[in-house]
Amino acid sequence: MPSPYRALFAAPGTRAFSAAGFLGRMPLSMMGIGVVTMISQLTGRYGLAGALSATIALSAAALGPQISRLVDRHGQRRVLRPATLVALAAGAGLLLAAHFRWPDWVLFVCAAGIGAVPSLGAMIRARWAALYRGTPELHTAYSFESVVDEVCFIFGPIISIGLSTAWFPEAGPLLAACFLAVGVFWLTAQRATEPEPHPRGQSGGGSALRAVGLRVLVATFVATGAIFGAVDVVTVAFADERGHKGAASLVLALYAAGSCASGVVYGLLRFSGAPERRWLLGVAAMAVSMIPLLLVGNLPLLAVALFVAGLSIAPTMITTMSLIEEHVPRAQLTEGMTWVSTGLAVGVALGSSAAGWVIDAAGARAGYGVPVVSGAVAVAVGFLGYRRLRRPAAGRGGTVEQHSEREERHLA
Repeated sequence: MPSPYRALFAAPGTRAFSAAGFLGRMPLSMMGIGVVTMISQLTGRYGLAGALSATIALSAAALGPQISRLVDRHGQRRVLRPATLVALAAGAGLLLAAHFRWPDWVLFVCAAGIGAVPSLGAMIRARWAALYRGTPELHTAYSFESVVDEVCFIFGPIISIGLSTAWFPEAGPLLAACFLAVGVFWLTAQRATEPEPHPRGQSGGGSALRAVGLRVLVATFVATGAIFGAVDVVTVAFADERGHKGAASLVLALYAAGSCASGVVYGLLRFSGAPERRWLLGVAAMAVSMIPLLLVGNLPLLAVALFVAGLSIAPTMITTMSLIEEHVPRAQLTEGMTWVSTGLAVGVALGSSAAGWVIDAAGARAGYGVPVVSGAVAVAVGFLGYRRLRRPAAGRGGTVEQHSEREERHLA
């Protein structure tokens, strides 16, 4: 491991909470696809399977920021354990309802309950921020976490689908639930690195979305999420049209691998200039990288194009987390990070739906027009909100001059 990453784990407890966070985040990439695989095998109803997966995603998007707001006020241990128990109980209910062919409405109620799963990525990043705020190590920490996210999305679906098809239909979601339980309860047992809670009086009440900069980031990442959702759906259809549907998972893994590789390198670098400028350039790079997808005619070229497109993802996400840390009051940091994840989730749902409609109407290759349009929208929103990202956040606990001093320390 390069020396900046080795130095990152010099602080006591960092290895343990990072490992717990990795396990707890695996369900993010396993549960939705695992439910689709399970339901389609047990009932043959792909429409029902997709609707349940969408219900889980939308429920998590609605509940996630509220859970994270409670975490900011009361601490991770007091909130994450009850929320996880609710999600686990709902997951168990879904498995039983699917296995015993209970009515569909029971499946949907249980799927909605799974949305109580906490955003472990935000919890881990909040711990890094508490340890390394205002130092170059925080940039390295956010880079490392982006790499962990990509690793989860490379291997999670493969494990979930593989278990459900090779063992028994419920195996994928069941393992995802086990990962969640172990990850959350292991993480919350680590009190030494848990960020201090900020009671309601300290945070001033209200939502973190009051921060103008956060609203810009969330709106932009709704469009960015539409890129991701559309690429996934269209790539599967593209591979299917060419008689190699099974290769879609490998091609999408290369998309994530490109992001993973760039994230590792990005964490080794130190940058001058305003982070919001790098963020806007990253969003623009993601948008431009979608254009070649309209021109590819076979899977090998698509794999290369997606790997190159993936190179811009992790750097943009890393800079986004840094901007949240600068623009959201510290008392609402976890909620702020979760709102960006919520924007992505909503965008993924929109992009998937739009891509499916275009594929049905005009074929898979035309479907790549959806991520192209989504990228253009992301650039437009980011450009319009650029000036708002340059304004200091109220309640951030520092002045503009102190922000400049932090930038100088990053350059030293």
